[in-house]
Amino acid sequence: MIYSCNTHLLKCATFTIVFFLTASSIAQSDREDYIPINVRIGPAQTTSGYQPCEPSIAISFTDPDIIVAGSILDNVYRSTDGGQTWNHKKLKSPLGVFGDPCIVASPNGDFYYLHLSDPEGKGWRSEMLLDRIVCQHSKNSGKRWSKGGSIGLDHPKDQDKEWAVVSLDGERIHACWTQFDKYDSHEPNDSTIILCSFAGRKGENWSEPIRVSEKAGDCLDDDETTEGAVPAVGPNGEIYVAWAVDETIWFDRSMDNGKSWMAHDIAATDIVGGWAQTVSAIGRVNGMPVTGVDISSESIHQGRIYINWTDARNGDDDIDVFICYSDDNGDTWSSPIRVNNDGAGSQQFFTWMAVDPVSGSIHIVFYDRRAHEDATTDVYVASSMDGGLTWTNLLVSESSFLPQGKVFFGDYNNISAVDGHVRPIWTREVNGVLTIMTALLDIE
Repeated sequence: MIYSCNTHLLKCATFTIVFFLTASSIAQSDREDYIPINVRIGPAQTTSGYQPCEPSIAISFTDPDIIVAGSILDNVYRSTDGGQTWNHKKLKSPLGVFGDPCIVASPNGDFYYLHLSDPEGKGWRSEMLLDRIVCQHSKNSGKRWSKGGSIGLDHPKDQDKEWAVVSLDGERIHACWTQFDKYDSHEPNDSTIILCSFAGRKGENWSEPIRVSEKAGDCLDDDETTEGAVPAVGPNGEIYVAWAVDETIWFDRSMDNGKSWMAHDIAATDIVGGWAQTVSAIGRVNGMPVTGVDISSESIHQGRIYINWTDARNGDDDIDVFICYSDDNGDTWSSPIRVNNDGAGSQQFFTWMAVDPVSGSIHIVFYDRRAHEDATTDVYVASSMDGGLTWTNLLVSESSFLPQGKVFFGDYNNISAVDGHVRPIWTREVNGVLTIMTALLDIE
């Protein structure tokens, strides 16, 4: 593998943080200390309220120079030069914008920004907060966004933790999420389930949500809560999704464009210790599963389904990144494969996976503490070119950071990969201030 990168010079404008870079390339084997150039996305935010975290990113299928990203609560970022420079603005919708940003790209060049709702604009003081999922569509590469389509409105129930995928012809978008009878309720009769819905290209008129999870969880937003539904599309239009509850990752599929799902879920693998995990100096960490599919016509593994997660099967002080796969539409699954290649005794957490639609290569981003005795944290990207059997781990953060233990990091980082262009995105903390970072990683 050859990793190419650029060097950078920072300049600031009034409303835009701009990074200028000059081209160069380097083979990983030539230098043990190779690290791709890091770029800060958007301004550092030190004002009161939510700082940027839970970043999401998507590279255009039609032009890899175009990248759209988002972060809590309502930040949207856009690059037209492969991530070297970024414009930042606030996303607006009459239905409100309240975090859990999910950015997805369509094969036809469109983008979608899904998020939680806040129609009254009162945040946690509003009874209507989280009353639905909102999908905003852009047909001009993220320059402008629709007002937003409403998904799953079922007040007073809460709709949360949505993710989405676009069909291969670009004509349908599919979303899956967790429905809470009441968020953070301790009532035994209140439960969580996974719902899925779909809409046409504009993302406006959504189908009646279908429950895909047999087993319901509690509403405490913890291990026994049913969460982590990230849908993926197969090479023949199949829709796959996995989620976690009760120390198990469950799997379901639709073979008719999301109109119907299996009568019984499949237990794909265990998630030892559950998805809510303990990591020092981070107040909240989850290892929820991420589903992906190899749709590449060039790959010998076309159609292979992957599930990526973290768990504590090697001990609470040794959380690791894992992947398993299926070659029969999810009926059976491989044993878990450890992705991080360090020795025992360190923690890897906040994992996310991208499967390159052109090459079929797999890329996983995660926080990593293998080089430190304390809570000091780095960021790695692990890549596999053989269907997930073997992995190369690459340090992608230019410098480490030491979390303060009181700052909200959210639930996830993210990564996108298209035709060798790999863009991980993560939250970095310095002295309690959060910023969003990416690395310019290109694999030739």
